[in-house]
Amino acid sequence: MSDKAAKIKEMLEMQKKFIEYEHKNGVDPKDYFKPDADHELAGYRQKYRDLAMEVVDMAHKEAGSER
Repeated sequence: MSDKAAKIKEMLEMQKKFIEYEHKNGVDPKDYFKPDADHELAGYRQKYRDLAMEVVDMAHKEAGSER
């Protein structure tokens, strides 16, 4: 599996866990955007964003384009 595919797989797993959490608990915007350090969503948004940007950069490199 390529590095890009592994990152996409990780993103999909993160989405699945987020959706499961949301269905069980609902998501307060505060917990999504500014969760407490011990909250289950702490770091989620930042990690997902970082993975997404890495995938975008890889795709641009493959295509020979820039963002």
